[in-house]
Amino acid sequence: MAKVKLTKGELKLQRDNLRQFERFLPTLQLKKQQLQMEILSHYGILERKKHEEELKKKNLDGLLSLLGESEINLGKMIVIKDIHRSYKNIAGIDIPVFESCEFREIEYDLFVTPLWLDSAISAFCELISLRSDIRIVEESIAILKQELRITTQRVNLFEKVKIPEAEEAIRLIKIYIGDQMANAVGRSKMAKRKIEAYAEANQYV
Repeated sequence: MAKVKLTKGELKLQRDNLRQFERFLPTLQLKKQQLQMEILSHYGILERKKHEEELKKKNLDGLLSLLGESEINLGKMIVIKDIHRSYKNIAGIDIPVFESCEFREIEYDLFVTPLWLDSAISAFCELISLRSDIRIVEESIAILKQELRITTQRVNLFEKVKIPEAEEAIRLIKIYIGDQMANAVGRSKMAKRKIEAYAEANQYV
């Protein structure tokens, strides 16, 4: 703790600081709880989406075997144009939310391509969209965890450093001021006794 000035002005400053710390701490604690709950919620969402991804991959097994037997290059037919996202505010921070995945329109001859190609393109687009969604959920978790780390540091700073320091400074200043007042009263009494003794010694002169 930095050296404290043992004055009434410093006492007021430390009391003001303590009130401010005690007013902000509950807000930080609430934010910490909200972030912890949101992280747990996002992990639940992530788990569900990854399970959905596994199911979609299994459903593609039949189409993959058909693709393996053909000369179709699906990679050239499915091209991401843009990934659309919005943002929602959680505990004072903006978190990305997946909206949709936009693909380039690729023209191909319906008469020379197999009938299952439309289904394959649609299924792969859904899988790619889901994977984009998963990446954005993971990004959101990373942002939330970083904010939780910063908020936890602030809570600890207030709880373990700032508030105890202010309380200790107030205690020391009050003790010092109390001692000074007691000394002043003692000096005043001593001076009064000296005056009275002097007056008594000189009353018959």
